[in-house]
Amino acid sequence: MIYGYAQLSTDGQSVDSQMEQLRAAGAEKVYREKRGSGARADRVQLRRVLAQLGKGDVLTVTRLEHLARSTRDLLNTLAAITDKGAGFRSLGDRWADTTTAHARLMFAVLGGLAEFDRALIRAPMSEGWKRAKARSLTPGRRPKLTEHQRREAIKRRDDGVETLAEIGRSYNVSVATISRLTA
Repeated sequence: MIYGYAQLSTDGQSVDSQMEQLRAAGAEKVYREKRGSGARADRVQLRRVLAQLGKGDVLTVTRLEHLARSTRDLLNTLAAITDKGAGFRSLGDRWADTTTAHARLMFAVLGGLAEFDRALIRAPMSEGWKRAKARSLTPGRRPKLTEHQRREAIKRRDDGVETLAEIGRSYNVSVATISRLTA
């Protein structure tokens, strides 16, 4: 089965135009979504169509930007599609058709470039962690309480004379912080 996915974008293209193009391309069922912002990740209709895909099905969009907001997002979505044994086709981007060997090669190259990019980002971060460890620094936020305050708060809590809220107020921390303290 050929599924379509239409998304109202910010470039002024209407969903109706996309629907016509997708139906002309053979889409039997079209899922449409209104995109409020490029940063939104809760694309309910996209999740629905991905859940419907089965072996031999094809998901079609009019342009790639209607499917993904970044290369990484595109590759993750395509991986989800191919894991189900389905194909993908973009009407406006002829090279983006995973039903052909050429497009599969292109996406493999893009995937390799994305992996290389992640490795370039990870290398300096890893080096920074090593330098921090050598200086005996621990990752994450600094504790809200000193070691002395921790011991004192645990003793006060275990004595049971004060409430957790009272102990927390005295150290300017939340009740949850006090309740999580362990000896």
